[in-house]
Amino acid sequence: MSRPIIAILRGLRPTEATGVGQALINAGINRIEVPLNSPDPLESIGILADRFGNQALIGAGTVLTPGQVDAVAAVGGRLIVSPNYDAQVIQRTVTLNLESWPGVYTPTEAFAALKAGATGLKLFPGVMAGPAGLASLRPVLPTGTLVFAVGGAGPENFSQWIGAGADGFGIGSALFRPGMAVSEIAERATQIVTAYDKAAK
Repeated sequence: MSRPIIAILRGLRPTEATGVGQALINAGINRIEVPLNSPDPLESIGILADRFGNQALIGAGTVLTPGQVDAVAAVGGRLIVSPNYDAQVIQRTVTLNLESWPGVYTPTEAFAALKAGATGLKLFPGVMAGPAGLASLRPVLPTGTLVFAVGGAGPENFSQWIGAGADGFGIGSALFRPGMAVSEIAERATQIVTAYDKAAK
């Protein structure tokens, strides 16, 4: 069963990629982003894509330029996540037939991102908008618009966010920190999946 949860592996090193990727997939998380401000991110993305590309959607976060989109695609990444709205980044992502998840915070950014071809919207920083902010935004968005809450969303408040209209989540430090043992990542991933399943009922 696939859950609408993107694992954000900021700080992941290539040597950790296979073990961490396997732990996440085993727990039921099959969307994985390696932010480009991690050590050797393209190498990690390439390892993950090569090993798990047929089981999971692998890609990059903190993607800021069309050139970075090209670089991610070249190593097999299929998911492009950004902290911001940038029409050129979205359009290049769409041209390469990759998934585009730009960060938005306002209705203006949300509609601009959708117009540019975004697959879905990353409400960021979620901690600032809160479920109430999403609940206010949701009624004006086109029917079927996917919104993932990132930052300030986690097991402790999944149900509030889902009630406000969140379709999914990006989970970072609650799931992964550099140097964390694979066993701990696996445990955290299982706890997050269990909490999501309970909240989504």
